[in-house]
Amino acid sequence: MPAPRVAVIAADGISPFHLSVPSLVWGGEEPAGEMEPWPIDVAAVRPGPVATSAGYAIGVAHGLDVVERADIVVMPWWHDPHRSAPEPVLDALRLAHDRGARVVGLCLGSFVVADAGLLDGRAATTHWKWEAVFRRRFPEVDLRPEELYVDAGAVITGAGATASVDTCLYVLAQRAGQSVANQVARRIVAAPHRAGGQAQYIEAPVPEPGDDPIARAMAWAAGALDIPLGIDDLAAHACMSRSSFTRAFRARTGTSVHPWLVAQRVARAQDLLETTDLAVDEVARHAGFGTAPRLRSHFVAALGVTPTRYRSDFAARAVVPG
Repeated sequence: MPAPRVAVIAADGISPFHLSVPSLVWGGEEPAGEMEPWPIDVAAVRPGPVATSAGYAIGVAHGLDVVERADIVVMPWWHDPHRSAPEPVLDALRLAHDRGARVVGLCLGSFVVADAGLLDGRAATTHWKWEAVFRRRFPEVDLRPEELYVDAGAVITGAGATASVDTCLYVLAQRAGQSVANQVARRIVAAPHRAGGQAQYIEAPVPEPGDDPIARAMAWAAGALDIPLGIDDLAAHACMSRSSFTRAFRARTGTSVHPWLVAQRVARAQDLLETTDLAVDEVARHAGFGTAPRLRSHFVAALGVTPTRYRSDFAARAVVPG
C-alpha cells in the first residue's frame, strides 16, 4: 500500500508544537528510519507567513488547493474555540470528507471539524478544558472528553498536546502496523501504545519507574504479559494493598488495571503477528491471552479484524531493525 498523502491546515496563531506533530510521527527522519515517510503538505488559507503562538511566523508554501489531493487531512489546532474557522477551511474539510479522505482533528482542531458539520451524530473528543464550550456549541456531537482519541471511522479526533502524538501513532499503526508505530514511538521517546479510552486528564503524570511504585509495577507487568496477571499481582509488586493500588493506578493513568492490561496484550499480539511467524496459538500464549479463541475475541473487539487477517494485512510491511 503506498504511503498516504497528508495535508495539514495551519491557522494564524497556531501552536508550533501542534503543527509539528503530524510531521514528527509520519514524516520519517534522515537518514532513513523505520518507515517510508508520508508526503506532508502544510496549507493555509493564503500561502505565506503564518503567525504562531510562540511569537514568530512560519512560512507556508501552499494554499488549500493541496487539500484536494490528500488522503488524510489534519486540522491540528484552532486559536478561538468560541468562533468558527473561515468558511474556506470548512469547505475544504467538507469536500475532503465527501470524496473519502480521512479527516483528523487534534486538540482544539476538533472544534473546526465540528464547525464543518463532520461530527454531528458522531463520537469525538477535544481538550478537557474546553468541554463546556464544545458541548454548548455542538450539542449534536457525542463528546467524550475523558478519552485520548476517538476513532469515528472517516473522522478521528484527539485531545490535548501529547494526545496528538498518541492519535497520530494510532493512525500510523492502522496504516503501517503496530511494529512500525512502536519503532517510531521509540525514536520520538513516546509511549508506544496508549489506548484511546485512557483518560486524557489525570491527577499526576506517570513518573519514571524508579521514582514511583505504580510506574514500577506497570513497567514490570508490561514485560511479563505472558504470565497470568491481575490487580493483586501488580499491587504486590508495588508493595501496596489492593484498594490503595487500585486508587493510585487510576489516579496515575485515568483507567483501571484490566483494560490497561488488555490494551498492552493486544499491542503485544500485533507486534508478534507482524514480526514473527509464530502460530496464532503461540502468539496468544506470548501475549498473555492463553488461547487462540480468547486472543481472537479481544483482538476483534479492539481492532475489528481477526489475528489471521491482521497478519496478512501487516506482516509484509513490518520493518525490523537489523
